[in-house]
Amino acid sequence: MRSGHRVVVLGAGYTGMLAAIRLARRTRRMDVRITVVNPSERFTERLRMHQVAAGQELAEHRITDLLAGTGVTFVRGTATAIDPEGRTVVVDDGAVTLGYDTLVYALGSSADTGGVPGADVHAFTLDGAGGAARLAARLRELGAAGGTVAVCGGGLTGVEAAAEIAEAYPGLDVTLIGVAEPGAMMGAKARAHLRRALDRLGVTVKVGARVTKVLPDAVELEGGEIVPADVCLWTAGVKVPSLARDAGIAVDERGLVVVDPTLRSVSHPDVHAIGDAAAIRMAWGRIHGTCQSGMPTAQYTADAIARLLRGRPVKPFRFGYFHQPVSLGRRDAVIQFTRADDTPRRAYLKGRAAVLYKETVSGSPIKLYRLGKRMNVSATLSKGGRATRRPAA
Repeated sequence: MRSGHRVVVLGAGYTGMLAAIRLARRTRRMDVRITVVNPSERFTERLRMHQVAAGQELAEHRITDLLAGTGVTFVRGTATAIDPEGRTVVVDDGAVTLGYDTLVYALGSSADTGGVPGADVHAFTLDGAGGAARLAARLRELGAAGGTVAVCGGGLTGVEAAAEIAEAYPGLDVTLIGVAEPGAMMGAKARAHLRRALDRLGVTVKVGARVTKVLPDAVELEGGEIVPADVCLWTAGVKVPSLARDAGIAVDERGLVVVDPTLRSVSHPDVHAIGDAAAIRMAWGRIHGTCQSGMPTAQYTADAIARLLRGRPVKPFRFGYFHQPVSLGRRDAVIQFTRADDTPRRAYLKGRAAVLYKETVSGSPIKLYRLGKRMNVSATLSKGGRATRRPAA
């Protein structure tokens, strides 16, 4: 006969890890058993994968070490099925079956290489340490003899990767390919600094370009232009696992779990979805997946579950964006401060001050996990102010 409330957290990325650690502290005097499921024992700092790709060695963090002292159980494996009616999760096609009373769905997203022919075969991604390390090995091979690199996707991930690679390997010809201008969501001054940095590093920027095919040694653009590429890095678009959809949990057109204002599944309230896995709307619009937004969803959900277990009411989730931090190699960066809806404010940082700011941001999750074992610390920079405040009933 079992005892205790069973919480299973699927995914030990930025959000899943914070949710597990914070919930363990919030329920430390309660009969609650928390289990985290993740395919790898290594915690992946996805904010730093462009650094790994450029050949930098980072500190290795193991999930068991980060969870040490919390009482959380770690199961290494891949969640392959959810039975929301029976409240079970199947791991590794039946090797392990876990029962739950509350499920935290934090599986996140990965690069979508399925929409363009050849991308899944010929392109590298920055989804994890393994892929970034393979890219690093290939870049080292090219670095001595010279070669061409195409970074497909002009968003902030693509910008950071292109700058990092160009700085680490000045002998390589790096081309950043995207539909929109790099930093298009930033203010004019921050965007101009970003573009100057790419120019200084020798990065060729192709704007208004859509990749239609990835070849073994090139990428083909809409209109037929061929861009040579000994290496293609794919950062254009993301996808989420089909696990929730396959289980009959309500999802949107992108496969994200549809949640209510308290981040619980609208079809299965015992399922809480956080981070990239959830379709979350604020009064100002839909949240897009970033660590900046994901960590607050994890903090909120841990607190919400603890309150529900105590029979207390839960207020709706509130979040507003605060900044857009972008590294431009190791010696430059730009930080665009934003309104709650992620539109730019006038204020921004550049240069050395921005480098220090960005490093603080990138290193904050690990520090937060360690502090979070001993005290309640916040991962939320902004709740959005008036933009997310609900009118009194």
